[in-house]
Amino acid sequence: MPLPSVAPTESDEISLVEERFLSKETVQRVVVIGAGECAARFVTTLRELNYSGSIVLLGDEGLAPYERPPLSKQTLLNPTTPEPTVVLTKKRLREINANFDLNDCALSIDRSLRQVTTRNSATYTYDRLLFATGARSRPLPFDGAKHALMLRTHSEALLLRDALRPGTKVAVIGGGFIGLEVAASARSLGCNVTVIEVADQLMGRAVPAEIAALMEQRHRNEGVGFKLGIGVQSIELTTNEPRYDVNLTDGLTIQADLVVAGIGAVPETTLAAACGLEIANGIAANEHLRTSDPFIYAAGDCVSFPHPLYDYRRIRLETWQNAHDHGVVAAANVFGGSETASSVPWFWSDQYDLTLQVAGLSFGPTRLLRTRGDGVVLHFSLDADGRLLSAAAVAQGSAAARDIRLAKMLIAKRAIISPELITDPAVGLKSLLSEYADHS
Repeated sequence: MPLPSVAPTESDEISLVEERFLSKETVQRVVVIGAGECAARFVTTLRELNYSGSIVLLGDEGLAPYERPPLSKQTLLNPTTPEPTVVLTKKRLREINANFDLNDCALSIDRSLRQVTTRNSATYTYDRLLFATGARSRPLPFDGAKHALMLRTHSEALLLRDALRPGTKVAVIGGGFIGLEVAASARSLGCNVTVIEVADQLMGRAVPAEIAALMEQRHRNEGVGFKLGIGVQSIELTTNEPRYDVNLTDGLTIQADLVVAGIGAVPETTLAAACGLEIANGIAANEHLRTSDPFIYAAGDCVSFPHPLYDYRRIRLETWQNAHDHGVVAAANVFGGSETASSVPWFWSDQYDLTLQVAGLSFGPTRLLRTRGDGVVLHFSLDADGRLLSAAAVAQGSAAARDIRLAKMLIAKRAIISPELITDPAVGLKSLLSEYADHS
């Protein structure tokens, strides 16, 4: 479904009154709420930009900033107790003179005083504040939801890892990326897996049907069972083995030793809403990641923003690449910069020996398929004018990485491409990139 269009307005521009606050000299206290990939990149970029003022980083997992993509794959498959993939160590935080408390969280914000108060009763005054609060697992909306395990944090991954044993009957609720990655890992560990998805198509919100069908068949080849187009009514704890009855809306019951929920995520906006910031499918920000308060920015999974490549449609992205890019953009802009959050969306998913990659956003009316002799399948989405909006690929390992990289460049150039050329396996995307000029 097309997203609502949000064009930049005069009110989105920094006023002359605000400009006097926006410099390295006047910004001497920066507070970051959240301690994930985005926060880590923001903090390191501040120092790379020669910001010498105070930085306070607040996180409540007790861990240094770490990457989440490995949780559903490497962490679950590791035969020994794995450590998280840390992206900014405590030692490095000290080296760049960043204050941090990874066992505390912000409880309230006084925007008039520009102060953050934490659960441990600490108070921090800020000149600039960044929300990098990410997202949380979407809760299951039916009775017995408490019986299902989630996968969002390192501790949750360890709990799930310990439960995945050969022969375990696993019911995965949700056929999105997390659900399917968990299913692939569980099956690789010898579990019996059934995936339950209320939609008729797997990964339907982000992946073309043709690509999703290929991934579904790969799972079926591994022995994964599917219940598509069917919802869950309830989860019941039993006194027998298997321990749970997963009751479906079609009247059938799936028996499981373990139930895993992966029905998406919701942006963490509780604190932002409580302090009066505008909320719109996340913390609402402009293309510079500035919120409705000129002293507060938001970045990563928690923010919605108008994307220039897509006619300023307001979008929210839950990807590693977006978190990384937003950290850089927000750091450049807290001093009054005008960097735009405009990079081409990109994400990937590893399932068995296949890698699925998607670049851009697929909502155009023209959808085209391209199959190469080496097993790489590419799908393209074009708008009514023939402008390339997205590319999706599935292949073994990194076989499609170059195609997606070139497709990202074509999308960024707003290239208009002939359907006959882009679907011809003999025509390299690199030749299209050199031939087509900007159409901005």
